[in-house]
Amino acid sequence: MERLTFNITIDAPREKVWKLLWSDESYREWTSAFSEGSRAETDWKEGSKVLFLGEGEDGMVSRIVRNIPNEFMSIEHLGMIQNGVEDLDSDAVKGWSGALENYTLKDVDGKTELFIETDMDESYVEQFKQMWPKALDKLKTMAEK
Repeated sequence: MERLTFNITIDAPREKVWKLLWSDESYREWTSAFSEGSRAETDWKEGSKVLFLGEGEDGMVSRIVRNIPNEFMSIEHLGMIQNGVEDLDSDAVKGWSGALENYTLKDVDGKTELFIETDMDESYVEQFKQMWPKALDKLKTMAEK
């Protein structure tokens, strides 16, 4: 498992960036950089389950570890969903189960610094090094409109 870090400065208040990160419509827009049709089924509350899904019913099962509004969100990835069936126990999942994805927002001179830390299975590192900057650029464009 490798930890990847990304950051971007967005000329918008933290509250606006936070809302764009986690509101259904805007979440679908900025995460389309990872996969068209990306969506999250959750209420984003601490302890809640999250289903990160693509066009169909395949994706990831996760949970919200920590949610401090407008400041910090931590998501723990637990398993996969294939054909609508959750897999939390197979060998394919055990190698990366427990991986964290953390979002930290800070005020800096009236702008928002967004920091992302994500644990990544080595086989996906290069792919996500390409996709995360595209997703963050989309988010920045949305927030600065």
